[in-house]
Amino acid sequence: MPRLTPVLSTVRSREGGVGSATLPEWDLADLYASMDAPEIERDIAEGDAMASGFQARWRGQLAGEAGKPDGGALAEALSGYETLEEILGRLISYAGLVYSGDTADAAKAKFYGDIQARITEISSKLLFFPLELNRIPDETIDRAMAANPALAHYRPWIVDLRRDKPFQLEDRVEELFHEKAITGRNAWNRLFDETMTALRFEVEGEDLALEETLNLLQDENRERRRAAGQALAGVFSENLRTFTLITNTLAKDKEIADRWRGFEDVADSRHLANRVERPVVDALADAVTASYPAISHRYYALKAKWLGLERLEFWDRNAPLPEAVRREIAWGDAKDTVLSAYSSFSTEMAEIAGRFFERRWIDAAVRPGKAPGAFAHPTVPSAHPYVLLNYMGKPRDVMTLAHELGHGVHQVLAGPQGALMAPTPLTLAETASVFGEMLTFRSLLDSTTDRRERRALLASKVEDMINTVVRQIAFYQFERDLHEERKAGELTSERIGQIWMQVQGASLGPAMRLGSGYETFWTYVPHFIHSPFYVYAYAFGDCLVNSLYAVYQGSAAGFQEKYFAMLRAGGTKHHSELLAPFGLDASDPTFWSKGLAVVSGFIDELEADEG
Repeated sequence: MPRLTPVLSTVRSREGGVGSATLPEWDLADLYASMDAPEIERDIAEGDAMASGFQARWRGQLAGEAGKPDGGALAEALSGYETLEEILGRLISYAGLVYSGDTADAAKAKFYGDIQARITEISSKLLFFPLELNRIPDETIDRAMAANPALAHYRPWIVDLRRDKPFQLEDRVEELFHEKAITGRNAWNRLFDETMTALRFEVEGEDLALEETLNLLQDENRERRRAAGQALAGVFSENLRTFTLITNTLAKDKEIADRWRGFEDVADSRHLANRVERPVVDALADAVTASYPAISHRYYALKAKWLGLERLEFWDRNAPLPEAVRREIAWGDAKDTVLSAYSSFSTEMAEIAGRFFERRWIDAAVRPGKAPGAFAHPTVPSAHPYVLLNYMGKPRDVMTLAHELGHGVHQVLAGPQGALMAPTPLTLAETASVFGEMLTFRSLLDSTTDRRERRALLASKVEDMINTVVRQIAFYQFERDLHEERKAGELTSERIGQIWMQVQGASLGPAMRLGSGYETFWTYVPHFIHSPFYVYAYAFGDCLVNSLYAVYQGSAAGFQEKYFAMLRAGGTKHHSELLAPFGLDASDPTFWSKGLAVVSGFIDELEADEG
């Protein structure tokens, strides 16, 4: 059924500085003209009526229809189900985007909550469909698909759905889980969002929101970084009770659901949703953990030397290098940089990305109440994606733009697969975004001739890769430890902080001093709340793209065609099928080491430059 929250695409903090007056804000009219547009009530009424009719027509009938020779009735049912996905998906996408634009606005928060409740009520009438479909014997479904091309069109979705079969519950229990989500998990998610948006941090006399304060951790002035770090720690500490309650509640909620469904491991439900096998993720996590000394420990020791420090404090982790470019990058220049890099790879890729600028599919301005971070939301195939940024004019913001536009291009290309098959598992959803970043980085690196600027650019890329690979796997380990311990009872704020510090210390290494206050920094990571265990998808995507980019650099003509075929596939193929044309295999234990070697190689180059 439709997503009930916007797609979150990054947890990396951003830098500050560009006036919002020069930045674009999205035009959501392609979905609905306004919150009071009559089409909203029309679509709710139509969706409700269609869902009721769909339930009356098909509930209890699917097994019998599947046994008929031509399979035509099942094809008709799937087409109707997909139509409902479009209608309900458009509604919840619009409400989520409106809310993300200003989570502090009471009217928008109410609108989002009301739409969410209506969609949950309507979609509960459709829960029977995937459950009953999964009860039909495989041989019966296979026979029906062989007999009817219209039904065979949905084969990838049906095959994918059947992977959920061992974990589905009796219909009434599924309905209860679904309906109570609005007052359960979804409500706790909303509490987290609104609490985080309302937080204010006083830094050197300024009253700042979370995003602005996190940005100061990348300020060139060390005292200002320290002040920002202490302000963050202070406010997080003041709100620890709320964040601890939210975390404990959601972890217990997940444990209950996992236990009822029969998942063996705390992350198995995420692996299933990502259509990736646990041994593949374990191999990734093990490879990254083993690489800590060669990558993050080594790099942060270098950085401490560059900054003239014996050890880095936590507020120095994202500090700019002494020779880093200080200029503010105008929005137009950021646009030109990304589109030029995309165009060098494929004019089609640049043309699709260009639509986001031309047609106001981007919201880049920084505003009070706006959701922090960045994301690309696919909405529905009959419309188009939207991108949210908090653009503040620094080089890393340009990379964020490249990242989110990569998502957007992917979502546009996968759209023709339809509402059921366009969505891509998170592990593969990060492929195009990280590839877009890599194209942009390589373009900038190739055009930089100044030795100092090149070193700063290379170091910035290493930091991004550490944040995307090492940091995300450390986040994943933190979540694993937290959820495992939560099985035995509630965790205190102090205990959660201890787990956080242990994992962060191991991943960042001896050159980083994680002083008092840093034990609270687990509180602001939204993925822990919205999408447990989401974070390893970033490392999966980054390492995969490193290998994919190596194929691109050494390949003959034809790579672009294979790459676009992979993106157009959406959710219709398993990662093994999508990577096979490139000669890549994520189940090979050495696959991840090859991707990590790219990061290590960049650090080798930085160390050589020291000599």
